[in-house]
Amino acid sequence: MSTAAVLRSEWIKIRTLRGTAWSLLAVFLLTAGFAIAANAAIGDSEADSADFDALFSVFLGLNLGQIAAISFGTMAMSSEYQGGAIRASLTAVPNRGLFYAAKLANVAGLALAMGLVTTFVSFLGGSAFLGDAALSLGDGDALRACLGGAVYLALMALFAAGLTAVLRSGLAVLSILIPFILIVSMILGETSGSLADYLPDRAGQQVLYVDPPSDLAPWAGLGVTALWTGAAVLAGWWSLRRRDA
Repeated sequence: MSTAAVLRSEWIKIRTLRGTAWSLLAVFLLTAGFAIAANAAIGDSEADSADFDALFSVFLGLNLGQIAAISFGTMAMSSEYQGGAIRASLTAVPNRGLFYAAKLANVAGLALAMGLVTTFVSFLGGSAFLGDAALSLGDGDALRACLGGAVYLALMALFAAGLTAVLRSGLAVLSILIPFILIVSMILGETSGSLADYLPDRAGQQVLYVDPPSDLAPWAGLGVTALWTGAAVLAGWWSLRRRDA
């Protein structure tokens, strides 16, 4: 099969999985919906607070949206390991590298596209309630956060997909990543100081701040997340290449 044909087949498989469509929609609803609702309730009442960040305040929902992005990447990959589907896929596409790359390309493309819609809506909707404290979209920090936030969501989806290829179980990946991001990462952030800033979620989210709370610059933090994602993707490729279907 040609590269275009493999890309199309993977697109069809992901598109026809009901769970992936809902998880992508959840990325938007959780991120933008929570940000708009929170800022509508609070408004600019916190603007005078010393730790208030007008940029991060409109991306509060991304902490929830990233869970949906992780679920999307996990489901897109784990579907291959249910009912022996991976054997049929590799029979149709014997080139495992091409199969894996096409799967990840679709995961990244869909997550990035939804991420862009999500971050721009979240920014515009949340900023509408901040009054004079709001940043304009023409501000360099605002545009960087919208673009960087979308890339971050795509990286987290790929991170989950790579781990799923290693563990071959969506349930195992979600059981590890969701508690880690919601609980462990927060606890480590309180107890481990700057070391916790290099965790994949905490590092990548530096791009959402005007003044990042860690020593990592915004794009450097996103680069750290990209390194984590690259390691997971490579581990997934090694597992797919070396292990029997």
